[in-house]
Amino acid sequence: MSSFMGYERPDGSVGVRNHILIMATMECAWEPAKKIAGLVEGAVVVGHSYGCRAEENSQVVNNLVAIGQHPNVAAVLVVGLGCEHLTADLLADGISKSGKPVEAVVIQEVGGSLKAIERGAEIARRMAAEAGKAQRRAFDAGELVVAVKCGGSDATSGLAANPAVGAAMDLILEAGGTVIMTEVHEMIGTEHLLVKRAASEEVAQKLRKAILDEERRKAALGLVSETRFIAKGNIEGGLTTIEEKALGGITKGGTKPIAGFLENNAHRFEKPKGKGFYIQEGTHIDVPCVTHMVAAGAQLVVFTTGRGSTVGHAIAPVIKVTGNPITYERMRDDMDINASTVITGEESIEAVGRRIFEEILEVASGKRTKSEALGYREFAIYKLDQRVDRFLGCGFGP
Repeated sequence: MSSFMGYERPDGSVGVRNHILIMATMECAWEPAKKIAGLVEGAVVVGHSYGCRAEENSQVVNNLVAIGQHPNVAAVLVVGLGCEHLTADLLADGISKSGKPVEAVVIQEVGGSLKAIERGAEIARRMAAEAGKAQRRAFDAGELVVAVKCGGSDATSGLAANPAVGAAMDLILEAGGTVIMTEVHEMIGTEHLLVKRAASEEVAQKLRKAILDEERRKAALGLVSETRFIAKGNIEGGLTTIEEKALGGITKGGTKPIAGFLENNAHRFEKPKGKGFYIQEGTHIDVPCVTHMVAAGAQLVVFTTGRGSTVGHAIAPVIKVTGNPITYERMRDDMDINASTVITGEESIEAVGRRIFEEILEVASGKRTKSEALGYREFAIYKLDQRVDRFLGCGFGP
């Protein structure tokens, strides 16, 4: 039986990291929040730029609350300005339902930046001291929730890195775990394959609608012939169409049935209701895509790249896998797994998948990824534009 060493949380979830999270309610609270995090060992800071908007904020609120409730976070300090729509109390109240410690500091109420930083650092240090008492213990691999993502893809991604990650995800699922994949945009042209794996007709219908909606959103930009729906770097890396990229991209989700479709929009934010493989509604843009899958419960992320990527995340370790031998040699400081041995004929896809699975267990038990060692802590929230969806007739209803 495969296992890892994790942290048990009050709500019964299992974390693989033990962060103190400093969360800014909006960009105006970002600098004080960042300074508080800099004064406390083990603290990480996240922020966003949607705090002032009075409308269409539910997707942002739901994702931020889920990040605060995440099992990789031991305690949360919310830092607000005081006049924003998205208040510190709103976030703190939502996060507190997880049973973990959460407090708030409001800059305008305590008397400015210096007093807020002093007060915030005092609270965060107390939280860090308490979190430091937590001990890892053994959990079955079936407690793992793993997100998969690709970025900077090239021709090797669909031949080596993605199918090798898919082999690892099959092992996670066979162990009783959970896998989340999004990037619906990069499923265009593969819907006939994905719906065959849907566990129910309801899941199949949501998949079809989500992929069609994404195609309509992109087509509305009027740049189809120039971009072919893929990035400039993808084309330079040898990919020709979104369909070609997608056929390789979906292999990182493995071969198991799709247990459910997770809505992530202004009306609903869903997390997996059980074990299995889930597809999440969402963007393909690297950092917010990772953030939203982590918000849905992923404790760690496996990220494939052919051209090379540096991406990490604020609260979840990111394991980067490349199938390009040149990229691996050039960017050893950033790459965790060399899957190019599939291209050179030294290993099978299944053998590399087994290596990735073993790396997942080690990272879940505390081994630092390359991006963690470099101190990379990216974070971003993505929000669907409801005006565009209403105009095009896209999206899921209330």
